[in-house]
Amino acid sequence: MRIGLFITCVNDLLYPGTGRAVVRLLERLGHRVGFPLEQTCCGQMHHNSGYRDLAVPLARRFAAAFRGYDAIVAPSGSCVAMVRDVHPRLVPEAAGTAARTYELSEFLIDVLGVTDVGARFPHRVTYHPSCHGLRLLRLGDRPLRLLRAVRDIELVELPGAEECCGFGGTFAVKNADVSGAMLADKCAAIRATGAEYVTAADNSCLTHIGGGLSRLGAPVTAVHYAEILAGRDA
Repeated sequence: MRIGLFITCVNDLLYPGTGRAVVRLLERLGHRVGFPLEQTCCGQMHHNSGYRDLAVPLARRFAAAFRGYDAIVAPSGSCVAMVRDVHPRLVPEAAGTAARTYELSEFLIDVLGVTDVGARFPHRVTYHPSCHGLRLLRLGDRPLRLLRAVRDIELVELPGAEECCGFGGTFAVKNADVSGAMLADKCAAIRATGAEYVTAADNSCLTHIGGGLSRLGAPVTAVHYAEILAGRDA
């Protein structure tokens, strides 16, 4: 199976370690991962801000860049939701590529049939289900099933887990006061768990949450769940 890594803009620019974690994880499971250099933004920001026409060439570019891959895997629920839900409506010929695009937990569980990836992470962790993964991709408990199989992890339930963290891309800029209030609620819930780490499927949400926790001086680290899964079992 030819697997292509769709890194996404946020990960490429700010969190390259998450992309490397996905590659390490998939290679550990016996798969080779390609990285088409032609990939660029999926157009989510443009489309969600009302610039539909600017998103069209980006959807075409995505389909062309990943055309030769059997599966496209990304550590981002929001960008995968854009590709799967919106690209075929923008560019009908992108439907085939869109259908082969998976968020990491979908690919591991639904395609590879794996839940225990041989990881170890001896820390107290809570999980925030990001909105696009929860509501558009309907990931359900897939990320949690993977985390529960990690050796020595102490996974604690997050109160009000399904409530938005307040990021929402440009929402956090256009509606800063509302976004800040939502973030305050999310940070309070995370701190109440006593977790050392908060994890999620989207680094965009984790940037927002991590920033809020940092400003509060909370001893909680935000980390993508791919980086937890990529940790070796001792």
